[in-house]
Amino acid sequence: MTAPEHPGSQGPQAAPPPPQGEGAPPPAGKAEGDDAFWAGADGAERKRKRRWPRVLIAVGVFFTLLVAGIGGLVWQRQSSYIGNIDRAKGVMPSEGANRPGPNVEGTENWLLVGSDSRAENGTTGEGGDVWKPGQQRTDTIMLLHLPADRKKAYIISFPRDSWVEIPGYGKQKINAAFSYGGPKLLIETLEGLTGIRVDHYGAIDFEGFKTMTDALGGVTVNIKQSVYDPARKKQWTAGRQKLNGEEALLFVRQRYNLPNGDFDRIKRQQAFLGALAKQAADRGTLTNPLKLDRFLSALTKSISVDEGVSGGHLRSLVLSMRNVRASDVRFMTLPFKGTGTRAKQSVVLLDGAKAKQLFEAVKSARMDEYVQKHGGGNSLGTVS
Repeated sequence: MTAPEHPGSQGPQAAPPPPQGEGAPPPAGKAEGDDAFWAGADGAERKRKRRWPRVLIAVGVFFTLLVAGIGGLVWQRQSSYIGNIDRAKGVMPSEGANRPGPNVEGTENWLLVGSDSRAENGTTGEGGDVWKPGQQRTDTIMLLHLPADRKKAYIISFPRDSWVEIPGYGKQKINAAFSYGGPKLLIETLEGLTGIRVDHYGAIDFEGFKTMTDALGGVTVNIKQSVYDPARKKQWTAGRQKLNGEEALLFVRQRYNLPNGDFDRIKRQQAFLGALAKQAADRGTLTNPLKLDRFLSALTKSISVDEGVSGGHLRSLVLSMRNVRASDVRFMTLPFKGTGTRAKQSVVLLDGAKAKQLFEAVKSARMDEYVQKHGGGNSLGTVS
């Protein structure tokens, strides 16, 4: 989707949580690339008692995302990692006539959100409450769609200033739903807008990006042109930049002085998630038990999911997505017409016709056809 030339409104993302493998290790005869997906380099390594599976790239919890998340679980530590993940109670809407019907069998849709509370401590995972009435809006809103065959993952970013109908509040910016009624109202708003049923919810605070980045020893991004962030007095130099945790926070938060405003910010957040996933799957991470453990601990302690996500579901999810790679994750932005002013607010005006095509592709499990016709989404290479 091409952003308009004038700056967008100010706004945004989500990783699904990283699950884990289950049970005893698979038979020793399995080599790397088999269903057991071992990371052994030769026969001697495969005979070692401690065996490490490859990191799963399922960008989502996020947030996501994430909610989109990045997963990779060591057999010996799976219970510990699963135990780290916070379960948020009462975030899913109750069953009722107003909710969309079930999704195509085998598919899953996750709402992945990122909080912009700017609290000193995180507000998800071990950080504290997932939502404080009137004090938080969502800096990132992503819908993660997982096809039944789990060969791809699709992440759709919703500009947080999208002008939509919020149940009980009328037309508002979509991120106001989180402030008014927390995750439940945001899910109801998203379902009303898209007609897509949300199966699960995942949330992460920006502080989670910081701890995960530092656990990996930094994450590299590629910046198109030098730009100054007046809000945080930070100068970004064009070219490849290796970010530490604090710099990563500044990078994904910047919304002023970018050529296309919030639309560039969305691409920054997507690019960072992609880079984080790539770094997590790097051989230097996988072959370093201490580094891998630090990252997985930081990841699982930073996220929250709805209480309906059991440990067994997480393990099944990670196993079903063991062959998904970073290149199999498609990032895109909800189609929009441009920006405008409503109720003295700068807002993002959605393209209803184009958005409907995207929503129908998700509901009918035909995202592969949609991508072939409309393109694979946002480039995660060089960003503003």
